[in-house]
Amino acid sequence: MVYINEHIESLDLAAALQSISPQRRQQALRYKHEQGQRQCVAAYLLLKQALKEQEGISDNPVFEYGEHGKPFIVGHPELYFSLSHCKEATACVLSRRPVGIDVESVGRYRESVARYAMSDAEMLQIHQAEHPEVMFTRLWTMKESLLKLTGEGINDQMKTVLDNVPASWFKTTEHIRSSLSATPDLAGRLAKQEILNPSKYILTVCEQ
Repeated sequence: MVYINEHIESLDLAAALQSISPQRRQQALRYKHEQGQRQCVAAYLLLKQALKEQEGISDNPVFEYGEHGKPFIVGHPELYFSLSHCKEATACVLSRRPVGIDVESVGRYRESVARYAMSDAEMLQIHQAEHPEVMFTRLWTMKESLLKLTGEGINDQMKTVLDNVPASWFKTTEHIRSSLSATPDLAGRLAKQEILNPSKYILTVCEQ
C-alpha cells in the first residue's frame, strides 16, 4: 500500500525527531537545511504508519543496507519497502514483494538531462507530448522506482533500464491540478488560460 504526506510543513519536527529511532534521527540531522530533515522524518513516519496498519508492528524500524545502499528492516526479511520525497510530498510503499517508489516534482524540462537518461524512443515520446516536462518526469520516476526495487540506484544504464521490463510492474499517478489564470489579451480584455498548478508531482510504484 502507498502512503503519501503532502503537508510536510505542518510536521512538529522537534517532537517527531524524539519519536523515531536514533538511527533515523541521526540520518535526518545530517541534512543541513530543515526542509531535508522534515522530508527524512516524514518518510520514516509514513513507514511506521504502514508497518502498524499492515503488519501490526509498532516498534521503530531499524535499517540494514544492501551492497548498493538499499535498506531493509532488521528482523523482517519478509517485508519490502521504499521511501521517496520531493518538495511537494513524501511517499512510502510497504509490500511482501520487492518494490520501489519514486516521487518527483515536475519542473522545467531540460533537454541535456533528458538526453542523458532517455532512449531515442523515449525522447520521441517527450517531444511529442503536450507537456514535455510531465512526460519526462513520468519516465524518470519509472526508471528510478525500478532501480530502487532492484537496489542498483542511478547508474550509466539509465537509457536502457526499462527495456524488457513488463509495463504491469508500474503504477504511475500524476498529482497535477489544473487552475485558471486570467491574462489580458491584445484588446485589453481578460482571457482565461488553463495552466498547470506550480505545486505538482508525479509518483511511480514499481512492484514485481
